[in-house]
Amino acid sequence: MRWLILASALAIAGCAPTPPRPTAQPRYVVGEPYQMGGVWSYPREDFALVQTGLAAVIADQRAGRRTANGEIHDPTAMVAAHRTLQMPAVVTVTNLENGLQTQVRVNDRGPANPSRVIDLSRRAAELLGIRHGGTAQVRVEVVAEQSRGLSAALPNTEAPALQIAAAPVASVGREDLAPPPGATQAARVREARRLPGDGRAGVAEQAVVSTAPDRLPERVARVAAMPGRLYVEGATFSRRDMADRQAARLAGLRPVVEAQGPRGRQTFRVRLGPFNSVPEADRALEGSLRAGVSEARILVD
Repeated sequence: MRWLILASALAIAGCAPTPPRPTAQPRYVVGEPYQMGGVWSYPREDFALVQTGLAAVIADQRAGRRTANGEIHDPTAMVAAHRTLQMPAVVTVTNLENGLQTQVRVNDRGPANPSRVIDLSRRAAELLGIRHGGTAQVRVEVVAEQSRGLSAALPNTEAPALQIAAAPVASVGREDLAPPPGATQAARVREARRLPGDGRAGVAEQAVVSTAPDRLPERVARVAAMPGRLYVEGATFSRRDMADRQAARLAGLRPVVEAQGPRGRQTFRVRLGPFNSVPEADRALEGSLRAGVSEARILVD
C-alpha cells in the first residue's frame, strides 16, 4: 500500500510543470561613471556620436550571460559593447580597411581594453571581416532615429517620472463666443501638425518614434575602403597654454599641439603619432595613461 502511494506521488510530481527559465528584461540604461581596465569612463546619452578607432571581438563570448542593460548575450546576434553610449543604441560600424559596413545593437559595457573603441560579437565581427584576436580600423556612428525610439520604448529606472501636484483651479466665468474668421481651418492645421508633448501624438510625432527590433538583421553593405593613420589624441582645449601644459606631461612621447578652426575661435588638441602599427599606438596610449592623461584614446585619421 505504501509503495502504491509513493508511486502515485512520484507520478504527480513528474506531471508538474517545469518552472520557466528566467528571461531577459532589457531596459534603457545610461549608468554612472565606472572604472574598467584601469580607466574611468563617463557614460552619457549621445544620439550624434561619430568616432573612429580600433574594433575587436568581445572577449567574453559566453552565451546566456547577462549584459549591462539586462539582455542575454548571444554571440550569434548583431550586438556590441561600448564604454559610454546609452544602452541599447543602434550604431553603424564601418570597417575602414575593407569597406564592409553593418549595424549592431550596443547592449553592454566595454571594451575592457581602453585602446579599443568598440567590441563586437563573434557574428558581427565575422561579417565585417575582423578575425578573433585581431583588430580593424573602424568608424562608429549612432543611428539616431532608431536609438531614440529604443530610449522611448524601453523601461527606464534611472529617470523616474516627477510627481507634480496639480495647482488648485479657481472658479472662472466663461462665455462662448463665435470663432473668428479662419479659426476652423487653423484648428485643422494645428491638429495635423500637433507637436510632441501636448498629450496627443500627431502624425509628425508618430513618424519620429521608430524602434529597432531586439535582434537586428544581418545586413552588410560595402562602401569605399578608407584606411587611415593611427594617432593617440589627448584633450582639446580653448587655450594654447592649457594644451601646452598637457603636452609637457607627455614630453617623452613627442606630442604635437595642433590648432584647429578659424583665427579667433581656434581650439588646440594634443596628439601623438602617426603610428605605423597597432602595437606602436597601443604603447603610446599606455604611456599617455601612465602620464595621467586619462582622456587619451586611439583614433584613425
